Amino acid sequence: MSATRPPHLPIEGRHIRLEPLTRALLPELHAAIGHPEVFASGYGGGPEGFRATVEEFVPWAESYYQWEGGNAYVIRLAAGPDAGTLVGTTTLGDIDPALEYAHIGWTAYDPRVWGTAVNPEAKLLLLGLAFDHGFGRIKIQADVRNERSQSAIAKLGATFEGVSRRDMKRADGSWRDSAVFSIIVDDWPRVRAGLEQRVNDSAAVALRPAR
Repeated sequence: MSATRPPHLPIEGRHIRLEPLTRALLPELHAAIGHPEVFASGYGGGPEGFRATVEEFVPWAESYYQWEGGNAYVIRLAAGPDAGTLVGTTTLGDIDPALEYAHIGWTAYDPRVWGTAVNPEAKLLLLGLAFDHGFGRIKIQADVRNERSQSAIAKLGATFEGVSRRDMKRADGSWRDSAVFSIIVDDWPRVRAGLEQRVNDSAAVALRPAR
């Protein structure tokens, strides 16, 4: 029996809330992730993908996010002193129910929540959504230059599968190699337990002062 595409609805967590990405939210999303350091290591095609203004960001976002082929979300803090603040985006994309396959990506966070419970809980919620709907393999990948993202993916409990060479073009026209990881349904009990532990051990997320 094949998987079924999950409904694109809000998902409540302990520290965060995932809400469907809409075009009306793009200015708020730009305020969260529109910083050079977010794009420096490969997000959005790398440094050349950075858009300094909302007016530049909106048309870029129209072509970058999976508006039709995936379930794209914004991430808001759900508890603590900054509850309600939009702090990032992530997507369950490239959804193929027949192959029981999907890809968690297009993920970026406000630098003020880097290293907090936001990323592990976002992955916990999206992986749970996918596996609850019958998916068997979830890919997560990063530019080989992005050591910070690769470290965060490995910390989730994902398995490194190798490097996909000349995988996609960066915004500057160069070709990117992608470090590919996966979590399959057999891994899910172990990965879920680790993520739940990290989320439960974390205090409410508060925005750190901007650098």
